[in-house]
Amino acid sequence: MPHKLIRMQRVRPELPTRRPIMIAIAGDSAAGKTTLTKGIAEPLGPSRVTTICVDDYHRYDRQERKGLPFTALHPDCNHIAIMEQHLQLLATGQPILKPVYDHDTGQLTRPELMEPREFVIVEGLLPLHSRLMRACFDITVYLDPPEDIRRRWKLRRDTAKRGYDVEQVRAELEAREPESAAFIRPQRGFADVVARFSPVVGRDDPPGTPLSAELMLRPTIRHPDLHGILAERDQRAIHLRLCRDEDGLPVDALHIHGYVPREESRMVEKALWAQLGVDAGYPAETLGALGNGDRSEPLAITQLLLLYHLLAAVE
Repeated sequence: MPHKLIRMQRVRPELPTRRPIMIAIAGDSAAGKTTLTKGIAEPLGPSRVTTICVDDYHRYDRQERKGLPFTALHPDCNHIAIMEQHLQLLATGQPILKPVYDHDTGQLTRPELMEPREFVIVEGLLPLHSRLMRACFDITVYLDPPEDIRRRWKLRRDTAKRGYDVEQVRAELEAREPESAAFIRPQRGFADVVARFSPVVGRDDPPGTPLSAELMLRPTIRHPDLHGILAERDQRAIHLRLCRDEDGLPVDALHIHGYVPREESRMVEKALWAQLGVDAGYPAETLGALGNGDRSEPLAITQLLLLYHLLAAVE
């Protein structure tokens, strides 16, 4: 039976929204941006969410890029000025005629009209590249998986879905590395939330153990009060600690453990869902979905936290 989208309703009446709530999800190729985005957008429903991929703003198709001295990660390979203009239009509630890049064929196709709804989710390689882009967002997220895991994800995706062979993907990863370091990874410093999905350091978990998550919650936005959940007896699914970020500044680190029994994680998810103040049932089939029937509870909790921020920004 096809899954029905859940239309999330606030318990109390909302005031009219003057402009859309904008969230950016940035990260390198195959970092998990689309998977994270889908789990946030689907519970809200298509009538309330517009999703944009800024990788559609490539200047050149895949064949043309073969003769260029830079890759798709370089700003010169993208229509940055048009991207900035379109994000500003969306942020003020105006429609755009967005270019379209077909990742399966590597071709630029017919542009499409995009109308901003109540929430706009923008994901891609460079949504936080410039100050002008960053000023358009209410919430900013950077996905920061360990490089060996990201490369493994990219190999699997590009060989299964985009027609590459293994050696082509490996060559592309090496060619892109200087531009990843120069243009993609610096966006981490501008994110309100930095999410890393990886095994827990120091644990010798058996193969197949779901990845855990570490969320760096910077004080640039107001995060939900988790004390009630964290104070529950025998709570092992998540814990919060103060640590130092890469820049040396103190930051809250929320650890979401993938190795705990699923029932414990589901209790945390339902408690977070209750904090959202919605009158719909918990969308268990949507949150945390990885595809092919697989599921990640740390991903579900991460998506719930971002849904909290979207709904809180409406108030």
